[in-house]
Amino acid sequence: MDLIPAPSPNFDARKAPPDMIVLHYTGMRGGEAALARLRDPAAKVSAHYLVEEDGRVFSLVAEERRAWHAGKSFWRGENDINSVSIGVEIVNPGHEFGYRPFPDAQIAAVIELLGEVRGRWDVADARILGHSDVAPGRKQDPGELFPWKRLAEAGHGLWVEPPASPGAPLSLGDEGTGVFALQAGLTRLGYDSAPSGRFDEGTATIVEAFQRHWRPARVDGVADGETRARLVNLLRAAA
Repeated sequence: MDLIPAPSPNFDARKAPPDMIVLHYTGMRGGEAALARLRDPAAKVSAHYLVEEDGRVFSLVAEERRAWHAGKSFWRGENDINSVSIGVEIVNPGHEFGYRPFPDAQIAAVIELLGEVRGRWDVADARILGHSDVAPGRKQDPGELFPWKRLAEAGHGLWVEPPASPGAPLSLGDEGTGVFALQAGLTRLGYDSAPSGRFDEGTATIVEAFQRHWRPARVDGVADGETRARLVNLLRAAA
C-alpha cells in the first residue's frame, strides 16, 4: 500500500505492543481540515493513519508509538486504549456535519490497511472496534453507516447474523435477571457495564453503542430480541 507521509508531533511512548485497532470518523467538514488538526501540536490529538474518501492513506504516527486518538476510553479492563491500539481516522463529516455513507474506494483502502497492520501485529477480530465501542458515553463514530459487515467478510472484525430471539425488549427502567444477564454479556464482550440488574441511562448508552456496531438497523438503546441474540452469538464468536 502506498502511504503518504504526513508526520504528526502528537505522540508518546507505548506501554505495550498494540493488540487492538480503533476506527474513527473525522467528524469535520473535510479531510484537509482533519489532517491539519491531527498534525497541530496545540490540538493534542492524532492517529496513526487517516484514510481519505478517495482511498488515499496518510501516515501520521509510527505504529510503534502511542498516538492520541481514543481519549477517555475502556475495553475489557483496559483504560489506556491509546497505549494498546492503532488509531485509524476515516474522513467523513459525521453526525454533526452531514453524516453519509463511506465510499467504496475508502472502505477498500481501510480493508487493505487493516490487512497490513495485522500482518505486523497480533490483533484479534474481536479487538477491531469503533471509537463508540470504547467510549460509548462520548462518541458515536464511525457510526451506524460504517460497513462493519463488509470488513468482517474481508476477514477483519466480528459480525453475526442470528435470528431474532423471542421475548420482550429490555429498556430504560426495567429491572431483573434479564437485565443482569444483558449487562453481564456486554461486560464479557468488553464494555464497561458492571451488572446491577437495573436498566439505567448508562446501560442504554452502551446498548446504543453496541447497536451502532453490530445492529445498525436499530440504534435506539432498547435491547430487543435481535440485539440480545447478536450479543450472545458475538460472545460465542469471540471466545
